[in-house]
Amino acid sequence: MIYRESGDFSTTYQQDSQTFPIRFDRYRYYVLLVLAFAVVPFIINDYWVNAVFLPFLIYSIAAIGLNILTGYCGQVSLGTGAFMAVGAYACYKLMTAFPDINIFFHIIISGGITAGVCVLFGLPSLRIKGFYLAVATLAAQFFLVWMFNKVSWFYNYSASGQINAPERTVFGVPVTGAQTEPWAAYLFCLVFTVACAIIARNMTRGMQGRQWMAIRDMDIAAEIIGVNPLKAKLSAFAVSGFFVGLAGALFFAVYLGAVEVGEVFGITKSFLVLFMIIIGGLGSIFGCFAGAAFLVLLPVLLKNVLVGGLGWPTDLAAHLEFMIVGALIVVFLILEPHGLAQLWRVAKEKLRLWPFPH
Repeated sequence: MIYRESGDFSTTYQQDSQTFPIRFDRYRYYVLLVLAFAVVPFIINDYWVNAVFLPFLIYSIAAIGLNILTGYCGQVSLGTGAFMAVGAYACYKLMTAFPDINIFFHIIISGGITAGVCVLFGLPSLRIKGFYLAVATLAAQFFLVWMFNKVSWFYNYSASGQINAPERTVFGVPVTGAQTEPWAAYLFCLVFTVACAIIARNMTRGMQGRQWMAIRDMDIAAEIIGVNPLKAKLSAFAVSGFFVGLAGALFFAVYLGAVEVGEVFGITKSFLVLFMIIIGGLGSIFGCFAGAAFLVLLPVLLKNVLVGGLGWPTDLAAHLEFMIVGALIVVFLILEPHGLAQLWRVAKEKLRLWPFPH
C-alpha cells in the first residue's frame, strides 16, 4: 500500500534500463530535485549553508569518487585529502592565470587534472593491492601535501603560503569571494553534485561498472573472462580522481575561499571521506550521500545539543564525536558491512510487503 510495484511494468528495453525503473522511486526523485532547486534556496540562511548544505554537497562528491575506486573497484585509497588538494590548487592556478574563463570550466578542468594525477599514483595498483596499495596511496597523501607546501609556485609565491579564491561570477552572480550570497553558493554546488550523482549512477550500472565490480570480486577471474585489469583499474582511478578533484576545487573556491594545504587537506580529510563511505555503504551511490549527511550533521547536532543546550565544553563534545564515529564504524563493519544503504534497502523491501513484512 505504501510502496508497491504492482501495475508498474516496462514495455521497452529503454524503460527497463532507466536509473529508477519503479515509478514511485522516480516521482520521489523528482520531488526531491524540485525541493532542492526551487524551495531550499529561498528558505536557507548563511548558517545552514556553511554548516550543513555546502559541506554535505561537496563531501558527497568526494565520497562518490572514493566509493567508485574502493567500493566498486576494490582499490583501497588513503590519499583522498591530497587529491582534493590537487583539485583546489589546480583551480587556484587556473583562476589566477585565466581570469576571463568562467569558473565553471575551471572546476571541470581541475577535476581533469586531478584525474591525471590520480592515474599516475594508481599505477602501483597494477602490481599490488589491498594493504600495500593503501600504503602507496598514503605515500601520495604525504608527498602531495609536502609538495604544495614547499613549491611556492603553487601558491603564487605568497608570503603566507595560503591560497585565496578571487571573486568570480556565473551569469553575473558572484559564486566565490566575500560578495557571494548563500543561495548562490548552494545552487552552484548543487548543480555539480546532481550531475556527478547521475553520471556515477549510470557508469556503475553500465559495462564500465560491471568491469570494476568484476575486478573487485576476483581480478584473476575477471581477466580470464576478458576484462582488461589495466584499463579497469586506471579508469577507476581516473573517474575517482575527477570527482575528488571537483570536490577539492569546490571546497576551496566556493566553501572556504582560503586554504592552507596542511590544515585543510591533511590525512584527517582522507579518513573522513573513507569513514563516510564505510558508514554510508560501500558500492552504493546512495550510501555516499547517507554517509556524508551523517558525518556532516553529527558534529552540528552535538554542538547544538551538548555545547549550546547542555553547556558542555567544546573539546569534550569533539572527543565524543570521535568516539561515536569510531564505535559506529566498528558496529557497521561487524553487523552491517554495507552500511546505511543496506538498511535503507531492507526498509524498502519491508514497505513493499507491508503489512506482511518478513
